[in-house]
Amino acid sequence: MRVCVAGAAGAFGMKHLDAIGAIDGVSVTSVVGREPDDIEAFAKSRGVGHWTTDLAESLERSDVDAVILSTPTQMHAAQAIACMRAGKHVMVEIPMADTVADSREVVRVQKETGVVAMAGHVRRFNPSHQWIHNRIRRGELNIHQMDVQTYFFRRSNMNALGKPRSWTDHLLWHHACHTVDLFQYQTGGAATHAFGLEGPHHPDLQIAMDMAIGLKAPSGAICTLSLSFNNDGPLGTFFRYICDNGTYIARYDDLYDGKDNKIDLSGVAVSNNGIELIDREFFSAIKDGREPNGSVGQCLPAMETLDRIERSLV
Repeated sequence: MRVCVAGAAGAFGMKHLDAIGAIDGVSVTSVVGREPDDIEAFAKSRGVGHWTTDLAESLERSDVDAVILSTPTQMHAAQAIACMRAGKHVMVEIPMADTVADSREVVRVQKETGVVAMAGHVRRFNPSHQWIHNRIRRGELNIHQMDVQTYFFRRSNMNALGKPRSWTDHLLWHHACHTVDLFQYQTGGAATHAFGLEGPHHPDLQIAMDMAIGLKAPSGAICTLSLSFNNDGPLGTFFRYICDNGTYIARYDDLYDGKDNKIDLSGVAVSNNGIELIDREFFSAIKDGREPNGSVGQCLPAMETLDRIERSLV
């Protein structure tokens, strides 16, 4: 499997490159970046033979079978469609688009072309959430409520590496997307109720810096999600599962019970790295010629719920 990583020198592009390095039979043959000198130096430091600032150049190469897009959100839909029309399998980092119309077009083109197209909904693959999902499927656990906090300190337009962004992040269409999809995945269906509240918009970035979201599943389970770019404290996303048979707290790839005892996740998957696990699913689906867990079609309901929330914001 020969892969191009677009946005390779960004925070998540590097996470994917590291993950691919742990997967047998997969190699990175091309990387795409924004600045010519920067991406050339980066490619050489990683031992990648081809680099470019133009994704179309990589898509023309015969030594590229698949593409991972770790590029700005506003580029995701158009780039994913370009990859599919070029006959390349594609995994686009979350979200697949920043509108429901563009998301539906991505799904339509996937059906038209028949290539593997996957959205980067990594929460489905974190061992912590997989452990919960497996117990739900075995009938050992039912969710009453998910309480989720997604907190960052981003009062200027900086990325996870502390460098200026070329685009503006978004609490709803990026960060809430993780939880909306996970809640629907864990509870088995699209939310019957979905609403949101937003705080004041940043005067320069023109985005809400604080947001609250409420969801209700067909089962009656509810989700409360708090998001902030104003939080100057512990950073990241923390999930509390309140269940009929225990309370569990997920912190990325780690899981604890309600009394903060760490749960042994060995044996849940071949790795404890969620990014590696989602990449493994992508390459495995290509090899097997099947729909992956987290396909753009499977993730479309999350985008439709985000659209409902956006229209409800007050």
